[in-house]
Amino acid sequence: MTGMIPAAKPLIGEEEREAVDRVLRSGMIAQGPEVAAFEEEFSQLVGGRHCVAVNSGTSALHLALIAMGVKPGDEVIVPSFTFAATANAVKLAGAEPVFVDIELNHFCIDPAAVEAAITPRTAAIMPVHLYGHPAAMDKLVPIAEKHGLAIIEDACQAHAASLNGQPVGTFGLTAAFSLYPTKNMTSGEGGMIVTPDAQLARTLRLLRNQGMEKRYHNEIVGFNTRMTDIHAAIGRVQLKKLAGWTEQRQRNARFLDEHIKAAVVPPVAPGAVHVYHQYTIRVEGASAADRDAFAQKLADRGVGSGVYYPVPVHKLPSFGLELDLPQTEKACREVLSLPVHPALTQEDLERVVEAVNA
Repeated sequence: MTGMIPAAKPLIGEEEREAVDRVLRSGMIAQGPEVAAFEEEFSQLVGGRHCVAVNSGTSALHLALIAMGVKPGDEVIVPSFTFAATANAVKLAGAEPVFVDIELNHFCIDPAAVEAAITPRTAAIMPVHLYGHPAAMDKLVPIAEKHGLAIIEDACQAHAASLNGQPVGTFGLTAAFSLYPTKNMTSGEGGMIVTPDAQLARTLRLLRNQGMEKRYHNEIVGFNTRMTDIHAAIGRVQLKKLAGWTEQRQRNARFLDEHIKAAVVPPVAPGAVHVYHQYTIRVEGASAADRDAFAQKLADRGVGSGVYYPVPVHKLPSFGLELDLPQTEKACREVLSLPVHPALTQEDLERVVEAVNA
């Protein structure tokens, strides 16, 4: 057997190294022309919306909430089956995350559960396009409009995903993308906030830069969540590769769909374009221990995998809530993400299939 096939793998090449070298030689290292160019180029992914680059996906969510006016006393409806940053950002904005269940097929927030959770304190809905599959925005947008709620999309895992021809990140008034190393594209570390509203974009730029547009003329109380030109230069190179990498992820996923027989492969909703940040199977009916044993047997055969996520966010010590979210609990027991990244060879894919089916 050759080496372990990693579950995820950042792809950094000579072009990225040359871009970093170019910035270092320029002497303009902090937020500058590379960031501005990256924002302009990223806007092509989101229908020409204004883009504001920041230092992480978590910062993107946090600043989006604040800019939208979410405040202490407000509630924001979120899925519990997600990375903790989704709910952390709500808490950091002073509001309360209200955790609801998911639709098990696509691992995204259940619109019926969202509607049932709305109270007079609800200010916003934060759907997560988990694993690169778009949430059911065709149902969530009418719910938000009916109740006068904001939508803030957590698109951190879903660069270039879409639903019925509309890109994720363009359904709400704001959306957040992550540019962490293992995402479908990276800037080394970083995030991007997108909005169609020019005034909101200006507020976001103030918030990321100590509340100032002009140096030493601070208009509001802000943060230091800027992206550096070094990170933006990496992101610009990666953005050019995203379309090709996405197609490769989708080809890899099709091969796995067609050949895996020993687990539930991830279905794609009608009209959805899945970009497979993760290719997540379910070991149907398994306990968490059964699933973990399954993962260990894959590792014994040289196939890496990952569990995203083993504990619902509402049960983490940081929140510590007892809620009845059966589909979330089931997903946490059964999910296992397999390698799907663009670096996989045909031989790798065949090894993954053989290991899973064994």
